[in-house]
Amino acid sequence: MADITEANVGLIFGTDTGNTEEVGEKITTALAAHGVIVEMINVTDTSAEEIEGFDFIIMGIPTWDFGGIQEDWEEFEEQILATKLSGKTVALYGLGDQRGYGFYFLDAVGWLHERVLKAGASVIGYWPTKGYDFDESLALNEARTHFVGLGIDEDQQFELTDERVDAWVNQVVAEYASANAA
Repeated sequence: MADITEANVGLIFGTDTGNTEEVGEKITTALAAHGVIVEMINVTDTSAEEIEGFDFIIMGIPTWDFGGIQEDWEEFEEQILATKLSGKTVALYGLGDQRGYGFYFLDAVGWLHERVLKAGASVIGYWPTKGYDFDESLALNEARTHFVGLGIDEDQQFELTDERVDAWVNQVVAEYASANAA
């Protein structure tokens, strides 16, 4: 299914402060401008079976303090690994604080990336590291030029969030079409 407007799209997020949900809403709004309907679900309210029902899955996770995984996602780890994601397209986004926790920036995204790959997903939406100022991240690709998903810093670069979301959504829409071309 190369046309994302025909895809069953789910956005699964975990949040403690509400920021990851708010960014998810921005992603949902940006996708709506492309004619894409997205079902947003808190990770606490979903299951492996429900996630498997989506053609395209967007997952959002914040990184806490020194690389900590958001608690709801951590508790969902076994479910992620049990989810059959072969043939599914997944895109990730994450929140972190590059100045306060620069050695752990977006580590939770890297953690989630490892798990969805183990579950068989095809991941799109890698995002360039240009414009960020951090020391280290588990969310870097092998070349260390891109994060394995969209990076958002609502603490230090909140003024760039809307621009980054819009550009990433445009990128993901194009990548979805390429990845799913018959």
